[in-house]
Amino acid sequence: MTTAPTAFAPRARQLHCPVPLPDPDRRLICFPHAGGSAAFFRDWGGRLPGTEVHTVRYPGRAERIDEPPARDLRVLAHAIASAVEPLADRPLLLFGHSMGAAVALETARVLERRGIRPAHLVASGSRDAPHPRPEELAADQDEDDDTVVAHLLTLGGTDPDLAADPEFRSLVLPYIRDDGRMFRSYLPRPGDPPLSCPVTTVVGDADPDADLRPWSTLTTASHREHVVEGDHFYLVPRPPFALLQSL
Repeated sequence: MTTAPTAFAPRARQLHCPVPLPDPDRRLICFPHAGGSAAFFRDWGGRLPGTEVHTVRYPGRAERIDEPPARDLRVLAHAIASAVEPLADRPLLLFGHSMGAAVALETARVLERRGIRPAHLVASGSRDAPHPRPEELAADQDEDDDTVVAHLLTLGGTDPDLAADPEFRSLVLPYIRDDGRMFRSYLPRPGDPPLSCPVTTVVGDADPDADLRPWSTLTTASHREHVVEGDHFYLVPRPPFALLQSL
């Protein structure tokens, strides 16, 4: 038996709070990368004093494996915004990594349309640059498993022994492909409104695969870019806790 569609999934299915706080100063909403799950941020709870961490659970994997994967990034963001909205009794900080930065952007837009202004949006694994042309985003949808896995390993953040495991491949590669299709189909629209919240982009100094997005034009508030040591998954060995605490 499958659960309700993504847009109607209950908040407990969409968000996980590893360490609830009785009276947080603010809340941090973490959006995983393509192929990622809420478990990517499982150690972040309790690491930021006064900040209650909530991690987004995308459909089609982990705790939501019985649901169909998301096909439209904007629809996904709308559902997440509905789950996040009751948490807005405290300032909201949105942190998205790679594809998650785009999901966070669209979630912030939905929240602002509903009168909720996030305190800050942090776009990790993404740099301020003109958006690629559609033809530059094209990718072979029929890449074999070895090619997909090889690309994962070049990005970093994936254990080579785990990537070689047949069970891992059969379970994870389908939703990695689904996320890739959804992300590539997410293109800017002329009527997309700019945010009114400040944006910080965080990118590794050895990351040739950073998402490109003109963040400085996507908000009417301030934007700054923070360059750190590392590749696309710089945050695995060095989570940006100090940066987040300073915002």
